[in-house]
Amino acid sequence: MLVTAILTGLVLGGTYALVAMGLTLQYGIARIMNLAFGDTIVTASFLAFALYSGAGINPVVGLAIAVPAGFAFGYVVYSLMMRPLVARAKDKASLEIDSILATFGLLFVIQGTLFVIFGANYTSYTYLNVPVTILGTNIAANRLLAFALAVLIGGGLYLALTRTRWGTALRAVGVSPAAASLVGIDVNRQARFAFALGSALAAAGGVAISMYQTFTAASGVVFTMKALIVVIMGGVGNVLGALSAGLILGLVETFVATYLDPGLTLAATYLIFLAILLWRPSGLFGRASR
Repeated sequence: MLVTAILTGLVLGGTYALVAMGLTLQYGIARIMNLAFGDTIVTASFLAFALYSGAGINPVVGLAIAVPAGFAFGYVVYSLMMRPLVARAKDKASLEIDSILATFGLLFVIQGTLFVIFGANYTSYTYLNVPVTILGTNIAANRLLAFALAVLIGGGLYLALTRTRWGTALRAVGVSPAAASLVGIDVNRQARFAFALGSALAAAGGVAISMYQTFTAASGVVFTMKALIVVIMGGVGNVLGALSAGLILGLVETFVATYLDPGLTLAATYLIFLAILLWRPSGLFGRASR
C-alpha cells in the first residue's frame, strides 16, 4: 500500500506541478493574477475528450492541438484584455486588482460556454486504463503516461528557463521589469509571451488530467485554487519551487486519502499550505523581501 500511495502521489503531484508552472509564469512574470486559469485547464480536458471520443485522436496526439491552441488563446487574451490594464496600472497592486476583476469575468464566460456545449455532468473517457506492475504494485498506464508527460514538459521548460538566453530574459522580467528594460529587454513582449506560455502549460495539464480524472465544466475553480496554493508554497515566479511544491502537495493529499480519510484531503492541503507560509512566508524557494 505504501508503494501504491507514493506512486499515486507522484502522479498527482506531477500534474499539480505542471499546471502550477503555467500560473507561476503568468503571475510571477506577467504579473497577472488569472482566476480563469483553471477554466483553461478544463477547456483543454474537454477538447481532449472531444478529440478522442469524436475523432478517435488519442490524447498524446491531442497535445499537439491543445498546446498551440492554449498558447494562442493566452496570447489573444493578454493582447486584448490584459495589455490595456498593464498600460494604465499605476503600480503592481492596482494591476493585480484589475487583473483579478477582469479574469473573474472571463472565468464565467468560459464556464458558461462549457456548460452550454458539454452540460453539467461529470465527464471522462477510457484511455490506456490497463494495469502496469511497478515495484510489486499495479498502477494504471494512463496515470504513468500523465506523469511522464508532466516530467518531460516541466523538465524541458525548467531547462529552457535556466539554460537559454530566452529563459534568462523571462526570469529577468520576473525579478525586476524596470531593470530588465534598462538592458534592452522588451518587457511587454516578454510578459505577453509568458502569459501565453502559461496558458499553453494549462492546456497540457488539462490533457494530462483528462486521461485519468473525471471533470465538469465547474471544475476550473478547484484547479485554480490548487495551482495558486502550489505557486505560493513554492515561491511566486519560481519554477523549481512550483515543481517541488506540486510534488509535496500531491504526496500529502494521497497519503491523507489512503491512511486517514479522503474527506480530509482539502483540509490537509490548507494545513500544509499554512505550515509552509508560517515557516517561510515567501515560499519554499522564494526570496524574502527586504
